[in-house]
Amino acid sequence: MTPEIEVELRGRLNQEQYNNLLSFLRDKGRFKEHKHRLLLDYSTFLSGEGIAERTRDIRLRITNGIPEIITKLGGWGGDEHRREISIKTEQGSFDRLVETYGMLGYTQAIVAERFTQAFDYNGFEFALVTVPGHSFYFEVEKMAHSSEDVALVKEEIRVLCTKLKLTLFDDEGFFNYIAELNREVNKTFDFADFEPEYFAKRYTI
Repeated sequence: MTPEIEVELRGRLNQEQYNNLLSFLRDKGRFKEHKHRLLLDYSTFLSGEGIAERTRDIRLRITNGIPEIITKLGGWGGDEHRREISIKTEQGSFDRLVETYGMLGYTQAIVAERFTQAFDYNGFEFALVTVPGHSFYFEVEKMAHSSEDVALVKEEIRVLCTKLKLTLFDDEGFFNYIAELNREVNKTFDFADFEPEYFAKRYTI
């Protein structure tokens, strides 16, 4: 069985655009869930790869209290199609995951906290993301059933965003935004500083 491919395009929003899109999706879409997510992205510190060049993401995250191991394979940017492997673990196991990764040599990570409202709209998933104290962006996602379908799905998303007057990132704009977030709001975690309940003491998880 050929694994599905996650196709995702995204763009930045100002406060007014965020409010307008949220109102539209509440009216025309179907609300799925609120997400409070804390993400540890180890990829920035792997093999000296720059943000733009990396093709492998090694992550831990905890979403609404549920820890998860995440690996993403493939290039990324303003639009991307990647193979994602996700393994959820039991509630309360996040510290053990961080310790295990530290013992495996993954000792530094970018820490990102995000709040998301997710909606289904016409067969697409919209995620409206708040970066606390900083900015907003949106993600539009749809699964492709084969590599041959990826270009078609991307075009469907672009047409939809044009209809909704949403501006998508190009690769340069996306990587500049990631660099801005890393510089201005995201934190750096070093396993040398780890202690029991390290993240619970600093974040509401």
